[in-house]
Amino acid sequence: MTVGPALPPGRRLALTGRPAVFVREVAGPVGAPALVLLHGLTASADLNWFPSFGALGREFRVVSAEHRGYGGVGQAGTLEECADDAVAVADALGIDRLIAVGYSMGGAIAQLTWRRHPDRVRGLVLCATSTGFRVTGRERAKAATLRASAAASRRAPAIGNRFVGATLVRRFAGSPLRPWAVAELRRHHPAVILDYARALAGFSSGSWIGGVDVPAAVVVAARDVLVPPDRQRALARAIPGATVHPVDGDHGVFLDADRFTPVLIEACRAVTAPA
Repeated sequence: MTVGPALPPGRRLALTGRPAVFVREVAGPVGAPALVLLHGLTASADLNWFPSFGALGREFRVVSAEHRGYGGVGQAGTLEECADDAVAVADALGIDRLIAVGYSMGGAIAQLTWRRHPDRVRGLVLCATSTGFRVTGRERAKAATLRASAAASRRAPAIGNRFVGATLVRRFAGSPLRPWAVAELRRHHPAVILDYARALAGFSSGSWIGGVDVPAAVVVAARDVLVPPDRQRALARAIPGATVHPVDGDHGVFLDADRFTPVLIEACRAVTAPA
């Protein structure tokens, strides 16, 4: 039997006119600000946030939402559809104004959530993310191969599963959670991951992110090689009044509860503190 971490209750949540979304909830203190957690490209919502659920829930109402196509249900959506789904989740749960907390790709989705629904977002916490993910010539060339890679993965998903998330799995070496992490990653069709990677390669918020008019905090992974720290800091500089919260780690630092979670909580406090 696979041993997994302790997780909050989860369920598939029906949304009006949209595909159902798998969510987990921590009620938090009465009247606490509501965080909607938006996961990254390779990790599921559970894998991205399991180290942080409990600590966040002591101060905030916490909702994690899995993006379309993850978990083997349906197909990948656009980043814009994922942003709209986040607000639809808030609607279904009776959340008037939310704090969008996004990691990597989830950070791009959080930015779009504010842009498309500015009246519903009261704050942004953007972790290990950027205003864009395709900058260098090498990155453009890599992005150009994603469509073909996605098609190949649909024909041979077993091959794709050997590579998608392999870096994350290595972090669980010697851990009793390793079988759970492997199973969690294999719930997602690799073609869905590659479709989102292609969408992410076309994302750019540089022309509008300076208009953010809600409190924002940027968590900078100081040793990140996938989203270089200078891009993360540039995102913070582009948002008026954004606070910066460095954490000593690479792009997978979210799995290190001791290092990442306290910084994440600090960032969430920064966007909810009285002016």
